[in-house]
Amino acid sequence: MMLFHRAWQWMLRFVSPAAFAAAGVFVITVLALLVPPYIGMADNGDYFRILNSNGLFFNDPNYMNHYLGYFVKNYGIYQYYNENGATFFSTQSWFIKASMWMSQLIHPSTTFDIRYQAGMYMLLYTGAVYLLVEALTWNIARKLGYLIAAIAIFIFGDTAYTAYFNSFYGESVVLIMMVYMVAFGLLLYRKRYNDYAMISLFVLSAMILTASKQQNAPVGIITALLGIFFIFIREKRGYRLVTGMLLIALLGVGIGSYVLIPKEFELINKYHAMTRGVLLNSADPEKALESFHIDKQYAILTGSLYYDPYTPYKMDSPEMKEQFFDKYGFGSILVYYITHPDHAGKMLNIAAQEGFTIRPNAMGNYEASVGKAFGAHTAFFSGYSWLKEATAPKTFGFILIWIVVICGLYMPSFVYAIRSQEWRESLRFVLIFLFIVIGLSGIFVSIIGAGDADLGKHEFLFTLSFDVVSLITLRDLLAKQLWNNRSIGRTTPVQAGQPPHGGQAIQA
Repeated sequence: MMLFHRAWQWMLRFVSPAAFAAAGVFVITVLALLVPPYIGMADNGDYFRILNSNGLFFNDPNYMNHYLGYFVKNYGIYQYYNENGATFFSTQSWFIKASMWMSQLIHPSTTFDIRYQAGMYMLLYTGAVYLLVEALTWNIARKLGYLIAAIAIFIFGDTAYTAYFNSFYGESVVLIMMVYMVAFGLLLYRKRYNDYAMISLFVLSAMILTASKQQNAPVGIITALLGIFFIFIREKRGYRLVTGMLLIALLGVGIGSYVLIPKEFELINKYHAMTRGVLLNSADPEKALESFHIDKQYAILTGSLYYDPYTPYKMDSPEMKEQFFDKYGFGSILVYYITHPDHAGKMLNIAAQEGFTIRPNAMGNYEASVGKAFGAHTAFFSGYSWLKEATAPKTFGFILIWIVVICGLYMPSFVYAIRSQEWRESLRFVLIFLFIVIGLSGIFVSIIGAGDADLGKHEFLFTLSFDVVSLITLRDLLAKQLWNNRSIGRTTPVQAGQPPHGGQAIQA
């Protein structure tokens, strides 16, 4: 007992809650991803585009037999001419190239071990968790800080999140950059570190996240528009000019990410938006097609996928283009859902059923050599993802209630801050609302853009946004700062005899 007490006192003195959280997530992730049996994610067919454009190829003759079921960690590196050009732009390629360079520097070979990528992601993620917990625990009681750090480990150390690092899915970049966005935003709100550095890193993280996947294009646009609040937190003209230019650049990245979506991907998504969306739960598919002036004979495509081996129509035929694809777009699909709220409600409830699943059920986590069943999932440090999926009410109504409750809790302090023209104080609600809207964009873009096709993975933005917003709210509840956000530059009440985390507060 005495030993435990001494260890606790030593940690209180020398280890900050942020360092504790970062170390915890780091150790758990190392054990999960870099120690046998390695945990990763199986390919669902999406790897091909990102691999070939970055100089990698499938060198396992049995690779196709591993689709969906087994994680594969070794890939071949093109040694000569790579005839496969980049099919689309993604910031994910930067990380793949960097990990390939690191691999060749440490262990020159004609093969690439994906664990090098996992190691790089893991270091970036550890830094993100450190900054997030630093922002959450700044200037509160040390013991409460450790509780928040433990909750952060429980959530962000979950292998349903970190297994993405041993894969070529873009969700790895989304996860890391979203956590950085939240961290830099909160640090800016709390006036921790340099404002110029925090706003620059916040926008940079948003840019990388936006350009990581085409479906994330709305993130840049939404963040740039709501980011107007960031301009007013300082009166200096230089700061406002820099912030305004950064937000304009972010808006450009968002628009550019949408405009540069390859036509092939747009066609696939359009097909699924109709067959796996509009037609899927329609009581009368033929009547639904008439709303788009499409011949009712195409109702036979209801529920089909673009890549189905046997279809009544050839996808790239002039007939399909003229009589089907040219008849509608994402805008007309949005209008259809608005004018058919009952159908929209069905699709939103389908989305809600997948919206609380972090780990896609379709993809396995183990290598075939481990001997696990095809598609088996790991149970190692998966408590949060299991609890979340098992207990969350899977209806869109619950999501709406959650949004109303969260916004209701933070609205009084926001209204007070606006009336008092204390713009930095208003940032807390702005950030909360921003990440809620980003999460909702993940749902709406998925439904309008591709129906229910691969919905579990497409809603990753929502499930991540739900977690970060809920964690911030829980922190403010525990710190008793929901209605009083005046923690900037002021000393908050702490337990007697305990200094607030981070040292003395800056006096106003």
